Amino acid sequence: MKSERQIFKLFLRVAGIAMIGNGLWMVVGALEWFFNIPADMPATGDPNGHLIRDVGFAYIVFGCALNWCALQLQSRRPLFLMVSFFMVAHALGHWVEILLGLLPASHWWLDFPLVFLPGLVFGALAIPRVWAALVDNK
Repeated sequence: MKSERQIFKLFLRVAGIAMIGNGLWMVVGALEWFFNIPADMPATGDPNGHLIRDVGFAYIVFGCALNWCALQLQSRRPLFLMVSFFMVAHALGHWVEILLGLLPASHWWLDFPLVFLPGLVFGALAIPRVWAALVDNK
């Protein structure tokens, strides 16, 4: 049976690959991404191809960072924390926009799988005790 550490490394790799894939889609097909990602992006306003590509490059960097973290967990916690900060901040930003009425209430459910859940998971994994339990488990 795989240890928690091995499962955590696999999670980092899968999440990293998903971020790279999303980022590449954003960079290569910004408008296609805007209109086809299952998140009702038109509710946020008109698409801005330049901004979408910029954020896409950020996702590519985050995905590479997670894969880099998986190679040597012990020394890469600061890198993981930076990615986690973005994921939590991204989720909080959506939360605030929904509460303020800047996004429709339907976004509570639309944003759950791709924004809120990742923010919760990365936030939980960034807790020092959780990180230590996963990294120190051989």
